[in-house]
Amino acid sequence: MVRSIYLMFLEGRAPTYIAKVLTEQGIPTPSDKTRWQGSTVESILTNEKYKGDALLQKRFTVDFLTKTMKTNEGEVPQYYVTDSHEGIISSEVFELAQYEFQRRREKDGYQSHSNSPFSGRIICGECGAYYGHKVWHSNDKYRRLVWYCNKKYGKGAGDGLRCKTPHLTDDEVKGVFVGAMNAALQNKHEILDNCRAAVAFLTDTSQLESDLHTLESERDVATELLRKCIDKNAHAEISQEDYETKYAALAARYDTAKGKCESMNEKILQRKLKANRIDAFFKTMESSDLITEFDEGLWNATVDTMTVYSKKKIVLKLKDGTEIKWHI
Repeated sequence: MVRSIYLMFLEGRAPTYIAKVLTEQGIPTPSDKTRWQGSTVESILTNEKYKGDALLQKRFTVDFLTKTMKTNEGEVPQYYVTDSHEGIISSEVFELAQYEFQRRREKDGYQSHSNSPFSGRIICGECGAYYGHKVWHSNDKYRRLVWYCNKKYGKGAGDGLRCKTPHLTDDEVKGVFVGAMNAALQNKHEILDNCRAAVAFLTDTSQLESDLHTLESERDVATELLRKCIDKNAHAEISQEDYETKYAALAARYDTAKGKCESMNEKILQRKLKANRIDAFFKTMESSDLITEFDEGLWNATVDTMTVYSKKKIVLKLKDGTEIKWHI
């Protein structure tokens, strides 16, 4: 169940959507309840215990007589233990999930709480903002869900600055996907063959990991020099002016090395996440034939974005980088 949650999340599904699926499947929550919440799914996706590590003293006892517990906000020390037990998922999958959380939070206008598979996928071709959704005619027989640019009716819209891109109904979005995917599936072997070599090159992390090893060595050297500097100041009489000058230089060296390591780690995670998505895309394309109706699993596995310029020009970008122009 935990592996399925991570897989669905890395395929692009929101925690609230995953919670809905688990509830419908009748799977009990960790506390043995029948209804899942998005927050419960998020706690599983961010809990280090599932990769085999443990953070001790997340909570502590305030009163031993009443057994009152409190979340640790720095009152007592915490201890992080790596490989404390056998993990359910790999460390790599866990880190990919954390990076995916960060990527979604940084998306302007992305509705991470949405149950719709289209949230965070449809882009305005005029201003680059994401499409949001709204229910029209919610109380009558003409009720329908429509998607339109989030900036269309925002600040400045009344000054003639609003985007001219059209709104789309759910059925129109699904129709574009079905038509574009069928066009792609007719040439799927050619698409896959042309992309494999390029994808292998673009997602290779061997050189980045080698560079990271070099940067980590520099960081460790700076850490040791800083430790020795502090230790010498504690056990010998030296000029405090000289000490502070040397300490500042070593601290700056350490901060620079640490920053480079973090930047390189992010690049590696970006490539691994891309490789994970494209691998899922290849497997889905290889096993798919022409489709007659919208399939949400196929959408999540294959589509990166849908950019709307007009109803006559909509570009579907697949996760391998392939772009397909379609229309309504």
